[in-house]
Amino acid sequence: MIERNSTFKSGFVSIIGRPNVGKSTFLNRVIGQKIAIMSDKPQTTRNKVQGVLTTDQAQVIFIDTPGIHKPKHKLGDFMIKMAMNTFNEVDLILFMINAEEKLGRGDEFIIEQLKSVRTPVFLVINKIDKIHPDELFATIEEYKDMLSFQEIIPISALEGNNVGKLLELINEYLPEGPQYYPADQVTDHPERFIVSELIREKALHLTREEVPHSIAVVIDQMKVQENKNIIHIMATIIVERSSQKGIIIGKQGKMLKEIGQRARIEIENLLGSKVFLELWVKVQKDWRNKASHLKDFGFTDDNY
Repeated sequence: MIERNSTFKSGFVSIIGRPNVGKSTFLNRVIGQKIAIMSDKPQTTRNKVQGVLTTDQAQVIFIDTPGIHKPKHKLGDFMIKMAMNTFNEVDLILFMINAEEKLGRGDEFIIEQLKSVRTPVFLVINKIDKIHPDELFATIEEYKDMLSFQEIIPISALEGNNVGKLLELINEYLPEGPQYYPADQVTDHPERFIVSELIREKALHLTREEVPHSIAVVIDQMKVQENKNIIHIMATIIVERSSQKGIIIGKQGKMLKEIGQRARIEIENLLGSKVFLELWVKVQKDWRNKASHLKDFGFTDDNY
């Protein structure tokens, strides 16, 4: 436990917003290491990812929720339900928007949901490094009368601009409370979950538009080899169609090998050990619409 004064604060902060506004980038920036996968594809985050930031004054538990969007399958329903269930379970809500994008239906939908919430809400305008300062004022004017935001903070999660100021404001709004997690713990997710997410991230990056969000990753085995400082990981990449399996494997297995090589580097950084990674690819037709498969792949009501 860290040494702390009598006014130590702690609390839970939900990060919400439309897909691809930079929620995971912000979380990784704040925590100081990668615990949430990042992609320029919408709806990359599927489970609530909890990141823990501990200082000598406070402990903040951030919840990075899936981007709120119109669901097209049962997995989408799960993602939206999970994001919105956090509204009344936290001490503070960060509603993040993309400074480059105009106010859209998705933002209006989120604001409507927030009108019935008693939890304090910050409007966080991300990606300010991508726009001219004059455009920022127009965005603030557009949003400020739509909801009674406690604070409006422009930031760049990628560059780190104004992130420190945002953290100061968050601390001001947190209640006094206990330290929930050890000071050196940065997430409540098990290593298996983060390993599977790192593999899925590389598959998303490398296959681009060819295999959208029909990818899941299951860790079949993760154990330390005897007498060696090597962790042996066996994982299966799940896709929905045979054609997608061919894309993931690639010509003469080159794509699967590249996914494995890139994932292994980050997994070794995460685990602090040499890793032997074996990847397999399996087809489970229409798995995103089948409750049994969603449960097998970790998407259950138990997650929230």
